[in-house]
Amino acid sequence: MKLTTLRPVAAILGIFALLTVSAQAADGWPREIKTSRGVITLQHPPQRIVSTSVTVTGTLLAINAPVIASGATSPNTRISDDQGFFRQWSSIAKQRAVKRLYIGEPNAEAIAGEAPDLIIIAATGGDSALKVYDQLSALAPVMVVNYDDKSWQELATELGEATGKEADAAKTVASFDAREKALKQSIHLPPQPVSALVYRPDGKAANLWTPASPQGQMLEQLGFTLAQPPANAASGQTQGIRKDIIQLAGENMATGLNGKSLLLFAGDQTDAKRLESNVFLSHLPAVQNKQVFALGNDTFRLDYYSASNLLTQLETQFSGH
Repeated sequence: MKLTTLRPVAAILGIFALLTVSAQAADGWPREIKTSRGVITLQHPPQRIVSTSVTVTGTLLAINAPVIASGATSPNTRISDDQGFFRQWSSIAKQRAVKRLYIGEPNAEAIAGEAPDLIIIAATGGDSALKVYDQLSALAPVMVVNYDDKSWQELATELGEATGKEADAAKTVASFDAREKALKQSIHLPPQPVSALVYRPDGKAANLWTPASPQGQMLEQLGFTLAQPPANAASGQTQGIRKDIIQLAGENMATGLNGKSLLLFAGDQTDAKRLESNVFLSHLPAVQNKQVFALGNDTFRLDYYSASNLLTQLETQFSGH
């Protein structure tokens, strides 16, 4: 090819490159994202996202973010599949070939092996990888997010901004909110107020969802009223640490479960019967009046998928009341 032919081609390619850069700039890239560990700068929409939080992974999948690998929890439980991914989005993860990096304890080497261009860490919870933050921040930008003080919709919006999936996040949230609004108009609420809780397997303690929790927020959006436990009912272990739960233990468990109905999260009908048979709780009005409702094993952490399943549970439980 002659030089005179190459020059116009080079010029065209140069113009195309400039247009591409301009288009990226117009879409907001590079983009600065505020996190609890400072501001991170993303030069372009991430293509290889690693989630160290199995809780956050579900929301990333819901907004079609390119998550390639994730930390996991213990496999083959009633909430997790054979990889340790949550059952509510397990099939989606398989379809998208999301790789399991490790179980439980964060592994910086495994994360590095995936060559991520964005790493997402939970600020709190059992799946937080903050202790290896410094190691990970040397590999790629690290986004620290909180999921215990906001709804999954708020988290989806936050993640959408960081991943360039704003439109997907908005569409997912709008679709869910429309379904939630429709359900609010059709269900018949059980006796109010309600105590929304996670009942511990040994029957000696419970975690009570507060209005600040995603579960509490969702219930209130649907018209439920959360019962306020006595101020002295909370265990000192959780005061000042977490805003989403109040830990009730020992004799304080019965005192704190003062709702006229009990909504049992992260549990099924077997767990509801176990609670009803607890001699220390048998005197509660909600138990005596058979107002104990199990809302599914996958509702301990809410993402789009588990929250959608929760709507189905509420519809099934309360449409006929």
